[in-house]
Amino acid sequence: MRITVLFFGILRDLVGHSEEQVDVPPGSTLESVFQRYSDRLETLRGRRSSILFARNREFASPGTALTENDEIAFLPPVSGGSRDGETGGREHMFSLTREPLVSADLARALQRPEDGAVVIFEGVVRNNTKGRKTRYLEYECYEPMALAGMKRIGLEIVQQFSLGQIGIVHRLGNLQIGDASVAIVTTAPHRRPAFEAALLAIDRLKREVPIWKKEFFEDGAVWVEGEWDERLLPVSPGMHAS
Repeated sequence: MRITVLFFGILRDLVGHSEEQVDVPPGSTLESVFQRYSDRLETLRGRRSSILFARNREFASPGTALTENDEIAFLPPVSGGSRDGETGGREHMFSLTREPLVSADLARALQRPEDGAVVIFEGVVRNNTKGRKTRYLEYECYEPMALAGMKRIGLEIVQQFSLGQIGIVHRLGNLQIGDASVAIVTTAPHRRPAFEAALLAIDRLKREVPIWKKEFFEDGAVWVEGEWDERLLPVSPGMHAS
């Protein structure tokens, strides 16, 4: 049977491409397909414990059986105007874009008359990391899953803090020093829940949403890898990085 296999972040670099169609025998699982690649590429073997799997744009366990025309993805650890994708409505906004972020416009679009607090958080590209001079960053993501994850996080946070509205917008592509990579806006009748919700939103975004960052220095480049949130998927020990 034929399936589509997607690679992101450092895995794409190691394999040498982002997508391919492959023929696998009936009864194949996510784990067995990954094993085919790791048997050929020794550099993949040491990364197995930190990789999550997805089948048809949803997280899935390693033993998940595959069927004809499945789309599967191998996901490395996440990095801790005109829109390419957007979900939401008048009340909430979850979006990916390659255009510069304008947080003030997002805040104005979300604010309600009954809100007494509007919190804006921006993640901004800094000029150094651990003593190395940063030239620029590149962001990429698995867009359908990223949007779904942003929406899930946002709506859960709205319920948790009784927010008025929430907006989460992440920029993709090439970002220069000083550019905003992510904007989060929360609104509420009072300030404390708005502040706490914005902090939780960025923390969860970095651990749960398949967005990857590559940092380019004067002397090289590196994919930034954190850790997946272990609550994303109930799997056997060894699935996640320790």
